Amino acid sequence: MADNRPEDAAAGVQPPTIYRLFGDKDGLLDAVTVQNYLEAKPAQPPAEDPLEDLRRGWDQHLEFGLANPALYLLMTIRPGPSPAPEKSLEILAARVSRVASAGRLRVPESLAAALVHAAGSGATLSLISTSPDSRDLAVSVAARETAISTDRPVSRTPGPAAAATALRAVLPQVSGLSAAEKALMSEWLDRITD
Repeated sequence: MADNRPEDAAAGVQPPTIYRLFGDKDGLLDAVTVQNYLEAKPAQPPAEDPLEDLRRGWDQHLEFGLANPALYLLMTIRPGPSPAPEKSLEILAARVSRVASAGRLRVPESLAAALVHAAGSGATLSLISTSPDSRDLAVSVAARETAISTDRPVSRTPGPAAAATALRAVLPQVSGLSAAEKALMSEWLDRITD
């Protein structure tokens, strides 16, 4: 006797098809979150100002979370690796790298990406948990501006740390050094920025 559940009929497929295509429930959820998350990020050419790109990405992330709270919660608090958050981190890392290349980060690049991710996720989750009529989007703006750089470089005044952060960001693009030389240069630059 076939198990004809309403959700199977609504999807227009039998359960074995779902398992064949997605492996399990988590695979199906991953596919749904990735598809919806990427569709919510309009393809726009990068802004001339890398900080503007970072701000725009933050705002898109927040808009996705507020428009899709259940999906956002599913995507962010599910244990274990998941493709949607991983894709989100890739996009964020690319944007932070552009800011680093311009010498406009206050902290090393990897720390900046982690801070922006934590602050953005926290602001989004906080606003999701607030009733829509009580939401103050200024919370997100303040968190965003605190998490990302303004026009100040790594240190309070331009100097070696700012220059080292910018050079560290473009080091993978340098063609005149061997892999070993790049690794050594990377270690030295990390020491300067620390």
